[in-house]
Amino acid sequence: MNKPLPAEILSLGVDRYHTHQVLNQAQPATGFNAFTDDIVLREAIAREAPWAAERCSALGAVAGDEYVQELARLANRHLPELRTHDRFGNRIDWVDFHPAWHQLMSLAWKHEVPNLSWRTDEPNGHVARAVLSHLWNQVEQGTGCPTGMAYAAYAGFQAEPALAIWADKSLGSTYEFSRREVADKPSVVIGYAMTEKQGGSDLRQAQTTARFSHTADYHGAQAHWYELTGHKWFCSVPQSDGFFTLAKVAGGVTCFFLPRTLPDGSYNRFFVQRLKDKAGNKSNASSEIEFAGTLAIRVGDEGRGISEILSHSHLTRLDFAVGSAGLMRQALTLALRHTTTRSAFGSSIADRPMMTNVLADMAVEVEASTLMALRIAKATDLMEKSEQERLLARVATPAAKYFNCSRAPSIANEALQCHGGNGFIEENPMARLYREAPLNSVWEGTANMMCMDVRRAMTKDPRTIEALLQELAPLAGQDARFDALVRHTERLVRAAIDDEFLTRPMTEAVARAIQAAELARHSTKEVLDMFLATRSPDVAGAWGSHYGTLAGTLTQATAQKIMRRAMVTG
Repeated sequence: MNKPLPAEILSLGVDRYHTHQVLNQAQPATGFNAFTDDIVLREAIAREAPWAAERCSALGAVAGDEYVQELARLANRHLPELRTHDRFGNRIDWVDFHPAWHQLMSLAWKHEVPNLSWRTDEPNGHVARAVLSHLWNQVEQGTGCPTGMAYAAYAGFQAEPALAIWADKSLGSTYEFSRREVADKPSVVIGYAMTEKQGGSDLRQAQTTARFSHTADYHGAQAHWYELTGHKWFCSVPQSDGFFTLAKVAGGVTCFFLPRTLPDGSYNRFFVQRLKDKAGNKSNASSEIEFAGTLAIRVGDEGRGISEILSHSHLTRLDFAVGSAGLMRQALTLALRHTTTRSAFGSSIADRPMMTNVLADMAVEVEASTLMALRIAKATDLMEKSEQERLLARVATPAAKYFNCSRAPSIANEALQCHGGNGFIEENPMARLYREAPLNSVWEGTANMMCMDVRRAMTKDPRTIEALLQELAPLAGQDARFDALVRHTERLVRAAIDDEFLTRPMTEAVARAIQAAELARHSTKEVLDMFLATRSPDVAGAWGSHYGTLAGTLTQATAQKIMRRAMVTG
């Protein structure tokens, strides 16, 4: 027979719930404004587009809103589902989403994330829209895919008179999830379906074919309709209202635009074979699709499809550079909030010397990436008026896309380290960012493809090299480390023209030089000094292989000052 426990032991169980009290967990990163509390974005808009400050502030409040952050969690928890048929057996090829997805899309369209640059007559609309995209990528990245594609698509619509109605509808700010015909919708969502199983990034290997069907009036303009047959290996947002795609006509790759709903209200022959089970970007539907007698409008001349698509690829690449900078900013915000509101060894985690080193290092990287992306946006605003800006954009855009998108996973990894095990739990938004971070580097051209494009532009038109050097020249003589970086970049550019093997280090040097120039123009002495002391050539011993390895003459006091500059939450 068991003996009763002593009274002193029984008394321990009376107040056992005192162990349930949470004493040292981090506070959530909510209740802040991702624009007005971010000095880098706030000053950029003050310089380039003060007219957009109110819009940016409104969206910045959305990014810091607890309810909106919960929408992002729900949209990634309850994933899109393919519906090939309705309950009566009719083929519908549609996608169901959790209501949170549609709420997020409505917010994005309401705040003009897809189209502010096209809706405004104010100067530097692309810069203003880039800041909105940067902010939106701190809200939810899956919906950042359709906003970015809608942004780029407007340029494609302008090139084809038959698509004037689509250009008009792409300016709408009211999102509607329906299959109504374009004339009946307040706005449209646009997708791209380019990649095939056989070719990957080499779009010239397309196996999809097209044959002429008829010419007819389409919303007041003449449209040349073709029938498409083939498969596409990657089609993002298959529930979109319409798609740009490529197919061969008599062997020549040609651009087409494919409406999901035809003018008579019937559904086009657009068959969704399956949804992709992606590592990240879970809220967004990506798919494999089949064309079989699918009707599409020719865009541009037959055989000119690659050049036609490249005319809007500049915008998608810009948006990826901006979006990755926004993702890095969100990861940094989460890391700062976690480490400043949780304590260890007698102080906040952020104030421990090693963690200060890490956070300051990350802050410098995020600011440099953000300023570089916004510089490309400014070049986009000016490229039609300035040959210098057009030539600079030609090399700087793929360089920024390559560099920012490749750096995002490293920032996400370090931010995860700042959280410890808490960051690896799906309840924490850090886990979602970690899975999302690599995506932009493989969509719209992998790292090698972007570097190849930089080298191709320089080889084809050497004036792009001079435009790059001219961008850097006004800062010469102010800091020997900057001058060394410019000389290093120029040497690599000249060498890479002759030897493809050097293309990636050359492209990295180009990106770092642009970042340094932007920091010199727009950041603080401390940030620029730390950047040049660690990211310039011939600075061995001042920086290691990972974040948090700032050394040399850099001090904790300086690092703390930079860390505080980056905070957007109290």
